[in-house]
Amino acid sequence: MHSCAPAVWAAPKGIGPYLRQHLLDKTFQGLYHTDTFDRALLIPYFIVLVLLAGYGMHRYVLVYLYYKHKKNRTTEPPAHFSDLPYVTVQLPIYNEQYVIERLLESICKLKYPREKLDIQVLDDSTDETVAVAGNLVERYAALGHPISYHHRTNREGFKAGALAEGLKTAKGEFVAIFDADFTPPEDFLLRTIHHFTELKVGMVQTRWTHINRNYSFLTQVEAILLDGHFVLEHSGRARSGVFFNFNGTAGVWRRSAIDEAGGWQHDTLTEDTDLSYRAQLKGWKFIYLQDVECPAELPVEMTAFKTQQARWAKGLIQTGKKILPRVMRSDAPLHTKIEAWYHLTANLSYPLMIMLSVLMLPAMIIRFYQGWFQMLFIDLPLFMASTFSISSFYLVSQRELFPKTWPKAFLYLPFLMALGVGLSITNTKAVIEALLGKESAFARTPKYHVESKKDKVRTAKYRRRLGWIPWIELVIGAYFALTVLYAVENENYVTIPFLLLFVVGYWYTGLMSLLQGRFSGVGLSAESHSKPFPVGV
Repeated sequence: MHSCAPAVWAAPKGIGPYLRQHLLDKTFQGLYHTDTFDRALLIPYFIVLVLLAGYGMHRYVLVYLYYKHKKNRTTEPPAHFSDLPYVTVQLPIYNEQYVIERLLESICKLKYPREKLDIQVLDDSTDETVAVAGNLVERYAALGHPISYHHRTNREGFKAGALAEGLKTAKGEFVAIFDADFTPPEDFLLRTIHHFTELKVGMVQTRWTHINRNYSFLTQVEAILLDGHFVLEHSGRARSGVFFNFNGTAGVWRRSAIDEAGGWQHDTLTEDTDLSYRAQLKGWKFIYLQDVECPAELPVEMTAFKTQQARWAKGLIQTGKKILPRVMRSDAPLHTKIEAWYHLTANLSYPLMIMLSVLMLPAMIIRFYQGWFQMLFIDLPLFMASTFSISSFYLVSQRELFPKTWPKAFLYLPFLMALGVGLSITNTKAVIEALLGKESAFARTPKYHVESKKDKVRTAKYRRRLGWIPWIELVIGAYFALTVLYAVENENYVTIPFLLLFVVGYWYTGLMSLLQGRFSGVGLSAESHSKPFPVGV
């Protein structure tokens, strides 16, 4: 722009000698008046920043809703059943030989009348899990537990298909669902079932906690990420009366709510969110119990964590394409529609993050020569709205859960933000696939019964390669390392901490993926070779 030349003359110390001489030469030649070029870069740059800032501000809104409606926190049921209803417990599993025994042990310890229980092990496994699970079910059945084993060989519809198949023979008026890595407490059903005395309640969701939270640095960061979701997102939405979702596990459904909503459908990878929105559009009420905890195992490897996050990212976009038009046409309140939009489109922030990554260095160069004060008062506030909302969001969740020790979470915040950046490549690929309607198989998150630091991942059997993505992450990390050098050379020190988040994030996720997947070529499980069934919208 025309203001660039004076800025070059006015900042002789902050410019590298070669770059400074080059720009001076271009100025004297009349070639540095590139308004069109500058605008072509800065317009998309600011559009991306504003959109990311919008999603960032939404996190502040969730915190606001959480505290504003704190009096609406659900704890006790309105009444109690005089005669406990029949409950079917569904346990969908797929190649879970390391955790199936722990799951069945916890389920068979549930304090609920055996004559009112119907436990279904819904097994789609293609490996040794079939024999392990079958033998365990026989053992518990012989001990008098009302448990049955159901094995499918076609895996049609993946988890949604297994749940739907199980409902064909389910005896319960209510259905509790637990994934293979969960260990519900003994009083789980007794603390949830009585909320269904209110006839319009269709689903009760409980809060996930983490068996192996302190196993590694990665699991500690994962735990904080999930705490933010289960404390602020779920509670904020539930307390303010807008739509929120069943998380696929650690919850109980009223069977009639499932049926009225159209049953389990497998045209998205987040069948739980899909069913949740369809049920709430039918008028069913959902309850979230923040005080009822259900422990589960966190992924201990970067490849597993990225696979999980990509599945959720793709599934939510698929669900948004399918459900948002219905939500917008419904008679739901405007604030419910707005919240649904932010909820189901939130993962669009990942492609936006990639765009910001590409535009960052050239935008920095242009903005620097337009004047540092513009960056300070325009770019920096937008950038902070995009990123710092994440830190405050997760700090609040830790303060709510751990009032005495929550300040320790400050130590993890930079790495939490960096990890979010590092996931952008994997999740952007997933989001683009969803937008384009590309079908893919349901990629399970492998679990290894790792609970404490003394436990080790015993096999590389379930590890998955992530192909070219880790290498792209390393390359982009190197690109941001160059932006850091540029910022240092030009004494633009205020931007360096933010740029370092990108460097650390991309290099950490890339290197961890490569290191932890080094043996995956020899140990892929049968799931890697089984024919995928199409999933898409």
